[in-house]
Amino acid sequence: MCPKRFPITVVLTFDPEEMARRGRIGAHRLHAAHDSSEIAARAREGLTKKYLDQVDPDRSLPEAERLRRAAHARRADLVRAARLSVLARRQRKEMADAVLS
Repeated sequence: MCPKRFPITVVLTFDPEEMARRGRIGAHRLHAAHDSSEIAARAREGLTKKYLDQVDPDRSLPEAERLRRAAHARRADLVRAARLSVLARRQRKEMADAVLS
């Protein structure tokens, strides 16, 4: 017969600054042990495939045109992300300025 098990309740609270420090330590250990280009290779391949599928799902375009369009689709996403970042920073600054005045 199995002994009676009592439920274990674990409450985890994390300090965001401590978690950031731990993350930086982990990143440095990872990059010390492996080549950076190897670490990100699968992610780059996946993103390339994503953009190639986005611009030419039927694979009907010539390879050079597919690659050109995929590069533009990638840049469009990066410029869009940069724009959203600028807007968010501007909004945070305006809110901080409003609180201080």
